[in-house]
Amino acid sequence: MKINLISDTVTKPTKEMLEAMMNARVGDDVFKDDPAVNELEHKVAQMFGKEAALFFPSGTMANQTAIKVHTQPGEQLIADKDAHIFNYEGGGVSFNSGVSCKLINGDNGRFTAEAVEDSINPPDFYHSPLTTLVCLENTANRGGGACWDFPEIIKIRKVCDENSLGLHLDGARLWNALVAKNETAEQYGKVFDSISVCLSKGLGCPVGSVLMGSKEFMEKALRIRKVLGGGMRQAGYLAAAGIYALDNHIERLAIDHKKAKEIAEVLEKTSYIKAIDPVETNILIFYLNDDVEIAPFMESLQKNGISIIHMGQGKLRIVTHLDYTDEMHEKVLKTITGL
Repeated sequence: MKINLISDTVTKPTKEMLEAMMNARVGDDVFKDDPAVNELEHKVAQMFGKEAALFFPSGTMANQTAIKVHTQPGEQLIADKDAHIFNYEGGGVSFNSGVSCKLINGDNGRFTAEAVEDSINPPDFYHSPLTTLVCLENTANRGGGACWDFPEIIKIRKVCDENSLGLHLDGARLWNALVAKNETAEQYGKVFDSISVCLSKGLGCPVGSVLMGSKEFMEKALRIRKVLGGGMRQAGYLAAAGIYALDNHIERLAIDHKKAKEIAEVLEKTSYIKAIDPVETNILIFYLNDDVEIAPFMESLQKNGISIIHMGQGKLRIVTHLDYTDEMHEKVLKTITGL
């Protein structure tokens, strides 16, 4: 039995999702003539109370498009030091938009409104880059799937309004946060200028993310998506998977959260663990004792058919997901107890 806990991106479409994909009505989305894509975009925009949305092949492209629309070359955005847009998008912020990043040393990928205020460059001081955008990530990947406190987001919105800054949310795993915190999509739609959400992580789709914002913002985003090569033709087969997932796979995320917490509880009782980050959703980050080498530890898991990932700086990550069955879960708990 092979158990892949590297990421929630490793899932395969369920039988029902495949049926929805095969039965999709499709057209040419580059001409905005694909019924399934149009339905997905409308559905997501409606969920968040946004005017428009756009389907993308990846979350990276969706985030990079948003940053490009929000900023001009030479400007600066504010993000956490562990942010996905800075660490895992290939330097796209600088390559695509010519923008630099002011990084905040936050708390597991989250930061305060006060930290944002302290990070804004004086707009009349032409020696430093002009600050124009703040980017949040919820849940925070390198923060162990940590969820933001919504009242703090409201405070950050206020700082952005007072300083004429855009506010973008990398909501790749926002679905997990909504379930864990009992929040609504509409709450987030009211606060952020733009939001990207991923369909191929916790929701189990094979491909795809959606970016949303105002009608004017998304008209600009459509042009940027074209420049980046993100226009797809009969993309409705992929969009149909997204529609199915939104209707059927959101509430079940609580199961993934429960399993991640149960793994953490077992790990805490072992002798080889130095620390475990708080587990709120489906991501578990832990650290080994100084006398335990990472490579042999991961090899011992591999011998038992279990794959996890090393994120650097001693961070080991486990991600639970749709394809992680109860049987697999029992084996993982038994294996980590016996190491």
